[in-house]
Amino acid sequence: MGYKIDEIQAQIIEEFSVFDDWMDKYEYLIELGRDLDPYDPKYRIDNYLIEGCQSRVWVYGIKENEVVKYFADSDAIITKGMISLLIRVLSNQKPADIANSELYFIEKIGLKDNLSPTRSNGLVAMIKQMKIMAVAFN
Repeated sequence: MGYKIDEIQAQIIEEFSVFDDWMDKYEYLIELGRDLDPYDPKYRIDNYLIEGCQSRVWVYGIKENEVVKYFADSDAIITKGMISLLIRVLSNQKPADIANSELYFIEKIGLKDNLSPTRSNGLVAMIKQMKIMAVAFN
C-alpha cells in the first residue's frame, strides 16, 4: 500500500516550501501538469467533464484492488497542474479515506490565496467531483 493522504500532503507542502515567489510555484504547477499520465481520449466526453470549471477538465476514476485510481486532463496548463496534485493526493486511496479527507495542502502551499475566483471555484468543483466518485465506489 502507498502513502496515506496526510503523508502525501506533507510531501507537497515540503516541495512548495522551497519556492519564495508565486511565479516559481506556478512554473512548478505547470511542470506537474506536463508530467500527468496521458489521458485516454475515449474519456474526453461530457460525462467526465467537471461542471463549474472555467477551463475544460475531465476526470474519471476506477476502483481497483480496494482503492480508487483517478485519471484527468485539462486544456489549461495551470488547471492541469492543480488536478495533477489532486490525483497525487487522492489516487490509490480507499474510497472512505478520499470521501473523508481534508485537503489542507491547498491552503498551506498558498494555492487558495493565489488563484483567481474562477480557478478557485474550479478547484472546489474538481475536489467535490472526485469525492463524489469515491463515495459511489464505496
